[in-house]
This record gives sequence, structure tokens and C-alpha cells, in this order.
Amino acid sequence: MDLPDSQLLLKRVVSIKAVVTQRWKDETQQLLQTQISDLDGQLQQLEMQGQRAVAEIQKQNLQPPGPQVMQQIESIQMQVNQQKSELLEQKNMALQQLQQVQQLELKQEVNQGQVEGYFAVKLGDNLISKMNVEVLLHDGVVMEIRGNI
Repeated sequence: MDLPDSQLLLKRVVSIKAVVTQRWKDETQQLLQTQISDLDGQLQQLEMQGQRAVAEIQKQNLQPPGPQVMQQIESIQMQVNQQKSELLEQKNMALQQLQQVQQLELKQEVNQGQVEGYFAVKLGDNLISKMNVEVLLHDGVVMEIRGNI
């Protein structure tokens, strides 16, 4: 992009907002439900992998297990519990988001995220107003661009 010498190309963050519609609520709830189901599957898989790893160690070693074997088993259980905690935290966040989406009222505006974009600035421009731009979506369609483009 060729710019005159008196202009400069800068990067800005553009806020994306969405108007809450029934379609938006349904799609967002479905997305969160899928995320929750995926996390449940990961939790089950993690539990099974941990049990298999412990069983494999026990099978390979003599009975009764020595201190080194017990330490390996404890290490596996700690790793499984740590990963389980992280997955449960993600699941709780998704459940909270689902609850928040269910409580939103139609036609309310919600933050959907941010994207980066470039803009030209020249002498005399108000940089602050050029930096504050947001896009309003209605079921994925741009309905309004707010701010100084």
C-alpha cells in the first residue's frame, strides 16, 4: 500500500461486538455444550490412561511394590490429578459462560472478541478517535462500524 510521505500506517485493535439474537444464543450455547462434552471425554480418557499406566507399572514389578515403584505410581497420579484440575477448571469456565449466555437478553450487545487492523494516520488526525473502532454484528453480518475509520 503506497502512502504519501505525510501519512503513516499503524496497527490497531478493533473490538467485535454481537447483538444477542435467538440464533446467536442457540449457536453459542451449542458451541459451549460441545466444548463441555469434549472436556468430559478428555477427563474420562485421562482417568483411563492414568489407571492403565499404574497397572502397567504394577504388572512389570514384583509384589509387594518397592519404594521406587510406589514413587512412580505417585508421580503418575500427581500428573493425572494436575491435568484433571486444569480440565475441570476449563469445564467450570465453560459452564459459567453457558449460564451467562442463557441469562442474556435479546438485542443486548456483547463482546465477541478482537481483531487487529491497519489504518492510515496523517498530520492533524485525532489518533485517539482513530484507535477506538468497533464492529457490530447481527447474526454474523456487519451492521455497523463505530468510530473513526
